[in-house]
Amino acid sequence: MSKVKSFVVVLLALGAFLMAGSAHARYAAIMIDAENGNVLHEIDATRPWYPASLTKVMTLYMTFEALSRGQIGLHDRMTASHHASRQPQSKLGLRAGETLTVEEGILAVITRSANDAAVVLGEHLGGSEEAFASQMTAKAHQLGMYNSRFMNATGLPNNLQVTTPRDLAVLAWKIMKNFPNYYPYFASHGFSFRGRELRGINKFTARYPGAEGMKTGFTCGSGFNLMSSASQNGKRLIGVVMGGMTSAERYQLMMNMMDGGFSNRYGDGSYRNIDTLTASMGGEPPYQLGCGNRKGITVASGDDNVPHASYHRPAAKHYRAHQRARAASGYHRLAAGKTRSGKNVISKRSAKRSVTVAKNKRGGVTRVAKNTAGTKSKTVKSSVVRKTVKKRSKSA
Repeated sequence: MSKVKSFVVVLLALGAFLMAGSAHARYAAIMIDAENGNVLHEIDATRPWYPASLTKVMTLYMTFEALSRGQIGLHDRMTASHHASRQPQSKLGLRAGETLTVEEGILAVITRSANDAAVVLGEHLGGSEEAFASQMTAKAHQLGMYNSRFMNATGLPNNLQVTTPRDLAVLAWKIMKNFPNYYPYFASHGFSFRGRELRGINKFTARYPGAEGMKTGFTCGSGFNLMSSASQNGKRLIGVVMGGMTSAERYQLMMNMMDGGFSNRYGDGSYRNIDTLTASMGGEPPYQLGCGNRKGITVASGDDNVPHASYHRPAAKHYRAHQRARAASGYHRLAAGKTRSGKNVISKRSAKRSVTVAKNKRGGVTRVAKNTAGTKSKTVKSSVVRKTVKKRSKSA
């Protein structure tokens, strides 16, 4: 009889565990009022999640802080290391020994999510990417991002690298408040680099009314992430979506959330502020997509004493699967102006697009999309933020 009772207890405990797990939403999100930090809407906002390239917003925070303190300048030149040159896509394609300015690094990270540029910035500021990641984590905790840990400057897969939607909303909010002179960089739709016009990949920034920009992110573990900000009628909102199953879904989730915020569907959020929404839901981050390689280092939840120098590059198999998933989603093709079949895209707002293909010395191929006709486009070419708005005439 006692054995039967024990078996029943085990079954009940297992059922409770499964019910608790199923209570989680399929994705996580948060929206706050940038004026006061009130939480207008949230879904599992304190649930641990892999940040993917939203990590680069923390890299940019560190860069903006160094600029504001006079430790570096926008036109300082940085040299790409061998490590930086070996980063996987997305990237500028920097070779070891090549240089770029701090400003070019900022714009490459924002508009192209360039991994090599993010590593160059991290090494320039921290001496090594590992040391820089440790500094990122320390700064995040100072800002109140208590459930975040960074292991690299890029957001490339690492099981120890975690955050929450709430923490990333805090990061976006702090950038707005602390660096108003540098925050406008996030609105950039492209930039000039070595004679090429490189277009941005963030569709929210390009399409949503009043969008001020921010950052996209994707890995197999995280799913499709998005951090966005927008202003309408004197109201500014910050939104974070983590775990979209497709690129299109994350944009739709964000736009729906923004529409609700601007239409006052969620109220004013006066009963809850982001500063008080600090307790983590705990547990490991979900692994959203059926691609990549989950094997890697793990850590107990809440353990802040992990040596950041112990960075482990995930297996090549993970990267190959990661790239296949990107290709299947069409995520990387916006900049190349191509459909999944490889054909050029001709949209209503762009009548003609030419693609220049050039081989570099290592046999790689660089594709640069150039609009020859279309609507307004913003190109950032120099200091904070001097934008040249080119009005191109429409053609049939």
